[in-house]
Amino acid sequence: MEKKVVLFAFRGDVSCFVHVLLNAIDYRERGYEAKVVLEGEATKLVAVLSKAEHPMHGLFEKTKGQGLFAGACRACSHQLGSQEACVAEGLTLLDDMHGHPGMGRYTEEGYTILIF
Repeated sequence: MEKKVVLFAFRGDVSCFVHVLLNAIDYRERGYEAKVVLEGEATKLVAVLSKAEHPMHGLFEKTKGQGLFAGACRACSHQLGSQEACVAEGLTLLDDMHGHPGMGRYTEEGYTILIF
């Protein structure tokens, strides 16, 4: 059985989001297929962490460089004004569940879902 995990980040708090990124990297290093989905206020963190002067910019870039971001919620990023930053950083806009990323497809694909 393949080990797969998807981390759904909802909170817009950097200190919480850092743990999402660290865990995604850790899962990858342990041999899991890992993905991060940005939902809600977490979509606003893309503009913050994409700035080179931010202390967590390197971690954001490492996560992005490893291809761990599945994408960001189309509806939430639009509503919260963060869609442009998400697209600029190369994140896919996810909208398979009425404009939001659905968890059901990940379950069907054998992923364990973790919500932050």
